Amino acid sequence: MPPLVTSDYYFDIQAGQITLAVRDIFSKRQKRQRGEMPDVYQYETIPEPLRVQIVQILKDAIGEYDYSYNKDIVACYRTVVDTLCREYGVFRLPPANDYGDRKYPSELFLFLLHTTETDQALDVVEVGFRLVDSIVRSQGYLGRRDPAYVADQAIVELNARLKEHGVGYQFVDGEIIRVDSELVHAEAVKPALRLLNTKSYQGAHEEFLKAYEHYRQGSTKEALNECLKAFESTMKAICDKRSWPYSSNDTASKLIGVLYDNGLVPSFWQGQLGSLRSLLESSIPTGRNKMAGHGQGSTPTNVPDHIAAYMLHMTASTLVFLTKAEEAL
Repeated sequence: MPPLVTSDYYFDIQAGQITLAVRDIFSKRQKRQRGEMPDVYQYETIPEPLRVQIVQILKDAIGEYDYSYNKDIVACYRTVVDTLCREYGVFRLPPANDYGDRKYPSELFLFLLHTTETDQALDVVEVGFRLVDSIVRSQGYLGRRDPAYVADQAIVELNARLKEHGVGYQFVDGEIIRVDSELVHAEAVKPALRLLNTKSYQGAHEEFLKAYEHYRQGSTKEALNECLKAFESTMKAICDKRSWPYSSNDTASKLIGVLYDNGLVPSFWQGQLGSLRSLLESSIPTGRNKMAGHGQGSTPTNVPDHIAAYMLHMTASTLVFLTKAEEAL
């Protein structure tokens, strides 16, 4: 029997699982009417109710370890715990002690619920949902009829819960990335990641994700450097796809010239977009060069968060423009 999907629930009778959709319940509506729902993202804390919801989503997606010793479930939880232990250089995740039999889900979830380090809580989310996005979605996991749907719904709910609590992060393309503007994120960042997530743009994709990771960690100068790398890599990838000659050491300005000379933007649009070339030439490279690309002298250069966010969003919009223009040729 195929899975049954309604607006509120997902039933997989073969796997014996019912997954609830995110609901706009009475208390939420009342809080919204009273102006108590967050409308500005924050990045410092992961609220306890959100941590509990993340535990529940992971349990739904991976499976209940306590009631089933299915080897796939055991392997999933152990993989997440072992990965984090190795990266942190510990034998067990706190507050677990070093003695007695290990119950990997309990060790993982207690760590998520009790760690005071926001980055560590996000580590659990990233590693856990990366596994959901790969192993859990694979055909045959727990005998589910539609494991990809279960994985997709888990990621959708995670991102909805993060937004609901005003926590400015989203799980996109296997990574936790920081969100500063919901509109810009939806219209520029996510499309850029989706368009770059191909073999042709693999280098640019990795560099753009690195830019966001540096930004999330507060390394704003490094974020700008990766922005420029992603910008240049995208243009080189377009030239490679179209067999347009260029030199491997060409700067951004020269690469932009190659794209224009080969008609990436039709001639009848170039008059309308006369300022586009100067914008492309000056925006991302100039921001990086002035604030991060050269020696900072005796006084360290500080790149404010709002400048780094602006450059990230400008990079995303530019990459979407370039890749879509190449598709339209």
